[in-house]
Amino acid sequence: MSEDKAHAGDETRALEIVRLFDAPRALVFQAWVDPERMKRWSAPHGYSIGHNEGEVRPGARWRSCMLSPEGEELWLGGVYREVVENERLVFTHAWERDDGTPGHETVVTVRFEDAEEGKTRMIFRQAFFESQDDRDGHGGGWTECFERLDDLLAAETQA
Repeated sequence: MSEDKAHAGDETRALEIVRLFDAPRALVFQAWVDPERMKRWSAPHGYSIGHNEGEVRPGARWRSCMLSPEGEELWLGGVYREVVENERLVFTHAWERDDGTPGHETVVTVRFEDAEEGKTRMIFRQAFFESQDDRDGHGGGWTECFERLDDLLAAETQA
C-alpha cells in the first residue's frame, strides 16, 4: 500500500475547523492560554469548566474538569508539545477513564493568523480520533466552544 493511501484513511478521523474572530491575534491567543478566560469558553453550551490547571509551555501537563449540566465530572488532560506565542499551540488531548488513566490520545494544533481589518483566522485541527463518530462528536462540541469564544472576544473588544 502506498504511503498516500495509508494516510488517506487517517484523514477521515481528523477534525479541522477554520474560524474568523473579530479580535486581534494576541487576544485570541491569550484566550487559549489564560486559565480564567479558558474557563469562560472551553466547554460546550450548558457545560462548564470546574477545574483547570497546568502551565502553558512545551513539556508541561494540563488537566481540566468539564461539568455536564447534570453535574457529571468529565476529566481530560494532556501535554503541551509546542507553544509559539500568538502563532501556534500544539498539545495532546485525552479524556480520562473512570480509573483516572488517559483514554485515546489525539493531538490538537491551533494556528493563529492575521486576517483583514484586525481580525484573526484560527485554524484548529485535532487528529486522529478512534472513529469518525468520535470526530463528529468533538466537531459539534468544539463548534459550540468557539461560539462561546466569539462571545467572550466580542465582550472584551467592546469593553
